[in-house]
Amino acid sequence: MRTISFRIEADKVEALDAIAKNLDRDRSYLLNQAVEGYLREQRRFAAMVDEGIEAADKGELVDDEALDAIVARWNKPALECAEQVEA
Repeated sequence: MRTISFRIEADKVEALDAIAKNLDRDRSYLLNQAVEGYLREQRRFAAMVDEGIEAADKGELVDDEALDAIVARWNKPALECAEQVEA
């Protein structure tokens, strides 16, 4: 393992230390967990981009109407919730 240092705002250090205390862990443990999660997400995103590029290269594309329908399905629950809150 290597030691690194970086600058971070004081309020974030305080929040991190409070979480560490509540979990009975040290700051380094939490930072390692956060970095691992970030790296995992970046790898996942890069793989999805590569998959999309491969699909596009093969001509496997989604037309505008199909994409609009997909997005509408994603937004439907959110819109229903917003309408219920407004009522």
